[in-house]
Amino acid sequence: MKKMALALLSTAFLVGIYSFTGVSSTKEVITYKVEAGKSRVDWVGSKKNDFHTGFFNVKSGAVQVNGGKVTGGEFVIDLANIKVTDAAGAKLEGHLKSGDFFDVAKYGEATYKITNVVYSDETNATITGELNLKGASLPVSFKAAIRSADEKGLFAEAFFAMDRTLFGINYGVGNIAKDVQVAVHLYATK
Repeated sequence: MKKMALALLSTAFLVGIYSFTGVSSTKEVITYKVEAGKSRVDWVGSKKNDFHTGFFNVKSGAVQVNGGKVTGGEFVIDLANIKVTDAAGAKLEGHLKSGDFFDVAKYGEATYKITNVVYSDETNATITGELNLKGASLPVSFKAAIRSADEKGLFAEAFFAMDRTLFGINYGVGNIAKDVQVAVHLYATK
């Protein structure tokens, strides 16, 4: 009887201790390096009677993954080498590089640092972070589809609109839409 009481007391003690301490089931955080040649940010800018398309390459970056879930990351976007993919080509590229838009002589890069990730299901998440663009650092959130985050690497996509005027890019407001449509395609490997 004494042994039974001691066993029950020990069990109750252990249950009490474990109820106040978090049991960690997190795995090791894995850092994936962005594949610069494959990752990019596509954009579509609209105006009253037309639109233009193009992209920026993601110059470098890293993504942290824990248990198959994105937990953080930081990226450098190459503004200085903006590409226009429609007929406006080099002429529009020159204007977008000027002080009217990105002022790449002063701000050749933009950075985005993830500050929070909230998953709504296994593959969809809301990513929140700080975008530093043209000297302004502002919070930017968007929904992303994490297509894969496993031992082979990471592939994620996001499609959203962004108000360019929040970053001081005000050229042509009234004729050129303030919202730019953005598509991010991010590839990363160990």
